[in-house]
Amino acid sequence: MGDPPERKGTFGRVRALVFAIVLASFVLSFVHRTAPAAIAAELTAAFSIPAAVLGTLAATYFYVYTVLQIPVGVLADTLGPRRLLASGSAIAAVGSLLFALAPAWEWAAVGRTLVGIGVSVAFLAILKVSAVWFPANRFATLNGYTMFAGNLGAVAAGAPLAWLVTQTSWRSVFVGLAAVSAALAAATWIFVRDRPEQKGYAPVNPMPAGHAPAVRWRAGLAAVLVKRSTWAAFIANAGVGGTYLAFAGLWAVPWLEHTYGYTRVVAAQHTSLLMLGVAFGAVAIGVISDRLGNRLDVMRFTAFAQAASWLPWVVRADWPQAATLAWFFAMGLVIPGFTLSWTIAKESNRPEHSGIATSVVNTGIFLGTGILQPLVGWVVDRSKSAGDLAGAWSSGIVVLALAATLGAFATLAIARPHR
Repeated sequence: MGDPPERKGTFGRVRALVFAIVLASFVLSFVHRTAPAAIAAELTAAFSIPAAVLGTLAATYFYVYTVLQIPVGVLADTLGPRRLLASGSAIAAVGSLLFALAPAWEWAAVGRTLVGIGVSVAFLAILKVSAVWFPANRFATLNGYTMFAGNLGAVAAGAPLAWLVTQTSWRSVFVGLAAVSAALAAATWIFVRDRPEQKGYAPVNPMPAGHAPAVRWRAGLAAVLVKRSTWAAFIANAGVGGTYLAFAGLWAVPWLEHTYGYTRVVAAQHTSLLMLGVAFGAVAIGVISDRLGNRLDVMRFTAFAQAASWLPWVVRADWPQAATLAWFFAMGLVIPGFTLSWTIAKESNRPEHSGIATSVVNTGIFLGTGILQPLVGWVVDRSKSAGDLAGAWSSGIVVLALAATLGAFATLAIARPHR
């Protein structure tokens, strides 16, 4: 027996509302993730800190994000996305406010840590909602649209935020982000539900015979961790995804300012185009992989293309501004291939372990970013102290290029998942 036609129409509206609220939280997490790139100069001036400390301040978000990914994956499969996301958004609101009012960089780091704790749940919440509220054969396509929306949030944290800061202050911006987070916490609690059954609808993806609905998370985590592909995808995400977030989220703007002499607004336009490329690439890659039924080959191709795209910056290509803008957009188009690791993890594991599996491979992205952001800052500071001012920023770019290459080669060790 299915739902009558009028119930099906209502179900579509309810599902759209649930997805929209969770998606809004995911988009806000991207704003927080990349905002330091647009306000790097303000943070350096406000707290009188060198590049390495700036990298550490920005990376505190990713440290806590890394630590919490597996626990959040377990909670997504046990507590459900509603309670997880509502509490996370409330914590992010407190963290944003503390960051905005911080008198010293240590307090700002605490605030950014709380933000990281709060928004760390958004990614897995939307994956869980996508897996439960929508048909399974739309999962990769939904991921593509999700990444498209998320990267539009990242675009907003680029050039638009850089311009907004010139009109007001970075502290006022983060007070506003705190208010948005609080509003999303309330909306999640009121309107979002974990499963269609909690709204009186039939399940979209009934559990296959032999699969117990109760999640034994310890056994599930063990089953995920013993697979070679889990660790290969983890390393691939650390290299490809970590490089992207470290670059777009912090170092792209100061690198362009020092290497090409661009103003901060022009440099931020480059990162906005990079993220716009990621947004469109995410949709295209998700749709293509769903239609081909082939996640792994698409992921491998895009990973090696992304690694190769760093070559002009490694050799310090003397390009005009139009060419650098175009190349940033082209880089972005191939970057989101690493997100297919989420679909591969889902398809390689039992349905009830989807949250755990995706959280494990996703941890690599944020661990990679948490390592690379301060590492690049340390390399830049070290080169400057050695008197190599011209090559300081180029040395940082080489670190990112090597990490991207490592991630590309790691995709070769991922086993092909079953359909």
